[in-house]
Amino acid sequence: MKIFSLLLFIFLFLKSSLCANEKANSEYRKYSQTCMGTKFNLLIDEQNILLSNTAAQSAFKEAHRLDKILSDYNSNSELSILSQNSGSPDSFSVSDDLFYVLACSQELAVETEGAFDITIGPLSRLWRIARFKKVLPTNEKRSNAQERMGYQNLKLDYGRKEALLLKSGMVLDLGGIAKGYAADRMFTILMEQNVTRFLIDAGGDILLGNPPRGKAGWKISIGGKKHPDLPNLVLANVAIATSGDLEQSITFSGNTYSHLINPKTGIGLTTMAQVTVIAPNATQADSLASASLVLGSKEGIPFLEKKPGVRAFFLEQKDNETVLQKTKE
Repeated sequence: MKIFSLLLFIFLFLKSSLCANEKANSEYRKYSQTCMGTKFNLLIDEQNILLSNTAAQSAFKEAHRLDKILSDYNSNSELSILSQNSGSPDSFSVSDDLFYVLACSQELAVETEGAFDITIGPLSRLWRIARFKKVLPTNEKRSNAQERMGYQNLKLDYGRKEALLLKSGMVLDLGGIAKGYAADRMFTILMEQNVTRFLIDAGGDILLGNPPRGKAGWKISIGGKKHPDLPNLVLANVAIATSGDLEQSITFSGNTYSHLINPKTGIGLTTMAQVTVIAPNATQADSLASASLVLGSKEGIPFLEKKPGVRAFFLEQKDNETVLQKTKE
């Protein structure tokens, strides 16, 4: 997904900070490739050039492999083929990677009572068209899309690693978790090749390895210049994901809607907000950021505070004022 066509930020400060560090330390090596419809960046602190290049190539190869499995844009991807088999009485055998992502998604869907729902595909496609045409989807079209949704209509057989979509016309959208999972897999590939000091930017989902040499960690500004009230952090071996923003929205007939969709209501969020989640891994950070944005700070903060190793920062627009809230330390 991003379950609601989410735009994830790579923090503005990060680019300038990393460029400055790269000049200061000639051993930093930067690699970039387009994957999953966005730019993936990889920064490695490694003196051995050959090792760095080989590891980076292997990590990107893994990301491209996963794109062929998890993409909802590619009609030949494993995910798309599963969606095309929706309504069939027969379960569909899926790969280990896809089953893992589906299982994580369903677990979070249950925990959030549908605030996170990868069956949102019919709605996300409808709103993509609406934003392009600048015309609000009709109630009839939204209702039709919602009839083909519902995480309860995705059944998983954990023993056989099979999936079953109960309704015809269902479309799975992994936009809120796929890039995070790809980052985690890239992390594993790099570690297996004994490259341990790195930063992965999977289209805005950030995953950090060990600190650069001589540093306590990677310096990250989660607010950038637009939101200086958010802190600068020095982090290592954690993931950071941001969902939503306070700038992007679309107005229909005097009403303002976020480009992010609430799967329960079928419409774009009407409360302008942004949430940044720091978590032990990128799969978790990515999906929790997506879910907690829909939940909002009132429900999202208590929910995230129950998650070990997770913290979050919420920005919400209230009465023309930006309000910052965060989880307890």
